[in-house]
Amino acid sequence: MLEYIKGKIAELSPTQTIIETQQIGFAINISLNTYSAIEGKDDVHLYIYESIREDAFSLYGFATKEERNLFLLLISVSGVGASSARMILSAYTVQELEAIISTENVKQLKGVKGIGSKTAERIIVDLKDKVNKTSSNGIESFNENKEEALAALVVLGYNQSAAVKVVDAIVKENPSISVEKLIKEALNRLR
Repeated sequence: MLEYIKGKIAELSPTQTIIETQQIGFAINISLNTYSAIEGKDDVHLYIYESIREDAFSLYGFATKEERNLFLLLISVSGVGASSARMILSAYTVQELEAIISTENVKQLKGVKGIGSKTAERIIVDLKDKVNKTSSNGIESFNENKEEALAALVVLGYNQSAAVKVVDAIVKENPSISVEKLIKEALNRLR
């Protein structure tokens, strides 16, 4: 029924925001990624998912359609509710989560509070084909991260072949690692 809500931020916390529009305040649950995207802004535009149950009516807001689409995919998995999906999207960006699912990294996914091995495996099995169809950005962005990290290490004077081995090992352990963390970890291992 609701596609988006556009208005002024009346209140903002890492898990919820109140958006005022036409003198009505909407309490909207958000992920940390959405919080980061709207923090410091006066006016916002959030894509909405309405959760309607017998005992509750809740709104979930997302800074991008991609985040909302991934949220909808997550809650389609048996055993994953709106709160768990929001927790997962707070732990990883859309691109990171797509890469985790595409590379079948159960270990990384079960690192999210409340997500056990069986749920992580179910998410990967159920969503792997769906995520691959919607976007291959995740893996491409991590390949770019890898290339950037290698270039930085070579500029810092490290042997390229040694840097490649270390960076490959780090990316294999943690495919969703950011460029900054990848470089820091590689520097620690190359010492």
